[in-house]
Amino acid sequence: MSVTTPTPEHTILKLGKELSRHRAASIKTERRYVRSSLRWRATQRVLAIVPPFILGVIFLLAWYASTAHGHIPSSILPAPADVFSALVDGIQSGLYWNNMLVTIQESLLGFLLALAIALPLGYGIAKSRFLANLLQPYLAAGQAIPALVISPFLFFWLGIGVLPVIVICMLVVIFPLIVNTVFGIHSIDRELLDAARLEGATGLSLLLYIEFPLTLPAILAAVRSGLTLSITGAIVGEFFDNPDKGLGALVQIAFHQYNMPFLFATILILALLAALYYSATRLLVKVAEVIY
Repeated sequence: MSVTTPTPEHTILKLGKELSRHRAASIKTERRYVRSSLRWRATQRVLAIVPPFILGVIFLLAWYASTAHGHIPSSILPAPADVFSALVDGIQSGLYWNNMLVTIQESLLGFLLALAIALPLGYGIAKSRFLANLLQPYLAAGQAIPALVISPFLFFWLGIGVLPVIVICMLVVIFPLIVNTVFGIHSIDRELLDAARLEGATGLSLLLYIEFPLTLPAILAAVRSGLTLSITGAIVGEFFDNPDKGLGALVQIAFHQYNMPFLFATILILALLAALYYSATRLLVKVAEVIY
């Protein structure tokens, strides 16, 4: 009885078929994993959206119920329909849009001015003990003084207009930016810096490739809060230094007219603007994560 010996071509063909089957099984497993991961991410997005939505619906229903049956006077809490009507009228007339642009301009310029001053100043304080001892007491004292108190001084020194409001925004935002920059520099591992210096990193190269990327998370944390906080600085500044323009001017007009629907609608616009700023900072964080 003869035994057939497999040829090399037959062996190679058999191995190829086995590899193809393993590859096909691996592809199927990978596709199932990808589909499962996508479903899980979609579920997470839904779970992130649904609870706030439900809470908002409950809040609106409670608001409607409390005003529809006269439990709370309209002079204290207007009905949702009245607020919505005031909001639509303000948007259609261009009142909100024009004044919102003024507030956005003031807050962004004040924030950028604070960022331009805070980053090098915070770096200098973190690197120089003399500079830290010289400036930190004044920074702490300046942070303790409310912006509402500083606004009248800027009114007398700089007059009425956008400039004093920008300065108020800068003063409101600058302290947390400086503190976080100093904290980020101090949190860098000294051994890592020493190793980078041994490799030849000095001065600007050390700052750009080692210190700045490692300090960036702390800076971005301050940016996320500071950009939203700049709206508060703009509103406070508009109360005193630019009372004819901006959303702060609309708040004062609604207050003096006892127009509660208009006041609530303006506050809603401010809340939406703050949410827009916060969303922009989240996008900025993702861009930084991709770059660094």
